[in-house]
Amino acid sequence: MKLYQKILAMLMLPVMFSACKKDGHNIGKVLDKSEIQYSVTQDLTADPGGNTVILKNATPGTLSMWDYGTGTSNRMQDTVKYAFAGDYVIRFSVATGGEVVKLDSVVVKVTKDNLNYVNDPLWTAVSGGVGQEKEWLLDTKGIYFSGPLAFYGVNIGWLKAGGPWADGAFATGCYGGDCWNWGPGIADIYPNMMTSGEYGSMTFGLKGTASFKAVKTMENGVVQNGTYYLNVGTKMLTINNASILRGYKPAKNGITGISDWTNYKIISLDENTLQLGVIRDKDVDGEGKCMLVYNFISKEFSENYVPPVTGPDEGFDPTFKAGELLAMLTGATSGRLWKLDAAGNPIDWIAKGKGWTKTHADSRDWGWNNSWDLVAADSWILFNRIGGQKYTRSQSGVVTTGTFTINEATNEVTLNGELLIQNPGSWMTPAKHTFKVVKAFPGKVESKGIWFGVDYNTDKDEWFSFHYIL
Repeated sequence: MKLYQKILAMLMLPVMFSACKKDGHNIGKVLDKSEIQYSVTQDLTADPGGNTVILKNATPGTLSMWDYGTGTSNRMQDTVKYAFAGDYVIRFSVATGGEVVKLDSVVVKVTKDNLNYVNDPLWTAVSGGVGQEKEWLLDTKGIYFSGPLAFYGVNIGWLKAGGPWADGAFATGCYGGDCWNWGPGIADIYPNMMTSGEYGSMTFGLKGTASFKAVKTMENGVVQNGTYYLNVGTKMLTINNASILRGYKPAKNGITGISDWTNYKIISLDENTLQLGVIRDKDVDGEGKCMLVYNFISKEFSENYVPPVTGPDEGFDPTFKAGELLAMLTGATSGRLWKLDAAGNPIDWIAKGKGWTKTHADSRDWGWNNSWDLVAADSWILFNRIGGQKYTRSQSGVVTTGTFTINEATNEVTLNGELLIQNPGSWMTPAKHTFKVVKAFPGKVESKGIWFGVDYNTDKDEWFSFHYIL
C-alpha cells in the first residue's frame, strides 16, 4: 500500500499544481463502490483447475491496485497463473478522486496443481525444485564473489553469458546507456559499506506454494515470512511481505535511498549463486542513481566450499640450469619456430604467481580480438644459435632479423632488433625490447609452451604475458 500511495501522490501533483493556478478546479468525483466495475474470472479453458485468473478493472479514470496473494499489479487488465491448488484471496482497490476505495475481496479456488508454471530451470535453481526449499546466504566472506555487495549501472540486467558484459548488448547484460560496475572487495566493504558479521539466511520454497522466509540476524533478528514470484521472461523476482538480506549502513550503501524492496532484477542465477539488484532511486551522499546488487551463495555451496590452492601456477618463476633457457628457446642449432597460442590461451595477467585466463575467450573483444587472430595466424619468431644467438621474425609476411641476449640471473631476454609479434593499434602490443620468462616448463615445452612477460605492474605484482607455443 505504501508503494501505491506514492504512485497516487505522484499522479495528483499535476492536478494540484494546476489547481493553484486556476480557482475552482477539482480532482474529480470520488466514485462509490457501486460505481466501480471490475471482474475476477478463472479461465477454465486454459486450466480446468482454475489456475489461470484474469483480473479486469472496467472503470475508466481509476488506478488499479491488485493484490493477488503471490504478487501485486496496477494494470487495468492482468493475468495471474497459480501453480498450486488452494484458496487465494484477491484484494482490489482503486484510486479515484484523490482517494483510495477498497472493493470486496474475491476468493478463487484452484483445485489442481499446474507445475508447468514453476518447472523452469530458474525456479529449480532458486528453490531446489517442486516440493523442495533452498537456503541462501550473503557471500560475506567473498567465497565466490568479490564480496556481498556490488554497484552497477541501472541498465544492467540478466547476464545471459554468465559473466561481465562486452560487445553484444543484450547477450551480455547491458540493456541501455548506463552500463558499468564496481565490485568492491572485502577490505572496502567492511566497515565502509556494511557492518561485518552474520546476516542470517533467506529461504525460497516450492512446497505447496512459493514461500519465502528471511531470518535477518543483522536487523535485530527479525523473521519475515512471505511469498515470491519469479518472472522467467523478464528475469524479475517479486517478494511479497518481506525483503532480501541486505546491508545495514544506510548512509553508506544507500538502503534509505531505495524505494522498492519488493521487486528485484535477477542479474545471475544458477545452482550455487544468485545476484539480485535493487535500484537506488533517491540521492544518497550525493552519489546519484545506481543499482545495488547483493551477491548470494547457497548454504549447501558455502558449507561444502573448499578453498582453492593458493600457491603459484605450475612453472611460475622457473629456475634454469646454465644454458637451459637458451636450449629451450632454440632447441637444436637449427632453431625453434614459435607462434602465439591464438587457438588456446594467448594472453594472461599473472598476479602473485597465479594466472587469470584459461582460454582466449576470457579476454575476448576487450583484449584478444579478431585483429590479433589475423596477426597470430600469419606471424612467427625463429630463435636459433647458428653463428651466435639470432632470431628471425615474420610479421604478416614481413621478415626481419636480429640478435638476442639472455640474462640467466633474471630470466630476461633482450631483443636487439624488432620486438615480439606486434599488433599495431592494439593497447596490448608489446612495447619493450626486454621480456621476462614468467612461466616455463622444462621437459614439457612441446606441450605447454612458454610465457613471455612483457610488462610488470609493481602495485599488483602482476605480469602481462603472452603465451608462445612451438
